[in-house]
Amino acid sequence: MPELPEVETTVRGLARFLDGERIERVTLNRPDLRRPFPPELVQVMTGATVTGLSRRAKYGLIHLDRGATMIFHLGMSGRWRIDPEEADRHDHLLMEAAGHRFALCDPRRFGSVDLEQTDALDTWPQFAAMGPEPLGPDFTSEKLKSALKGKSQSIKLCLLDQRIVAGLGNIYVCEALWRSGIHPLKAGGKVTRPQLARLVPAIRDVLTASIKDGGSSLRDYAAPDGELGYFATRFDVYGRTGELCRREDGGKIRRIAQGGRSTWYCAKCQR
Repeated sequence: MPELPEVETTVRGLARFLDGERIERVTLNRPDLRRPFPPELVQVMTGATVTGLSRRAKYGLIHLDRGATMIFHLGMSGRWRIDPEEADRHDHLLMEAAGHRFALCDPRRFGSVDLEQTDALDTWPQFAAMGPEPLGPDFTSEKLKSALKGKSQSIKLCLLDQRIVAGLGNIYVCEALWRSGIHPLKAGGKVTRPQLARLVPAIRDVLTASIKDGGSSLRDYAAPDGELGYFATRFDVYGRTGELCRREDGGKIRRIAQGGRSTWYCAKCQR
């Protein structure tokens, strides 16, 4: 599944072509993805001018001058293609603007497209209960300490809880916990202030590095221009079962299951 860095990379790629441009045509090649396309989508978007693009958690936002915002989620394998050379049978939504063609390709159809009023985005059900953005100013060690107070659930699962922090996925939580030296099974409420002081910048750093590298490109993901990200070549723990920890005082990387997902960590240097 495309994670936060992949969505951020997508939004930035689309912005280079779409920001400030008028959408000339919108075509739907099927009635739905994970759920039906909004019935007013084509009418509202056709002729509208894009006033900006942004991201909330793992959702991309295309803001329009008509007071509406198109919200897209890439699901398991969705991606935008810009000026594709050939049509793909999985191109389910097409947009034309500024002489370019934008195709939302989603083979598994686990993605979604919604249309909401821009001034009401904070109250949209999927956003209303979300925690702060991990790259935003509201994500601090003190606020994270407050959100984790009394939590007996593991810190790994706490960080995947969108109500505590928005948009973090399995890969980057594993990597950030390793960078900050925190054991993934440690109860969230027992993570110390010094550990949190390391964890917050570790989360920021690993996300920023991945965005710079264009994401991880796991499975089917590619950026809108077709380029594959290469952060996956820099993983410190994710997917490295049995390999040696990169720290001199570390041990071997172990894999365990938490909440139905795999967790990788070094039992020697993460405590």
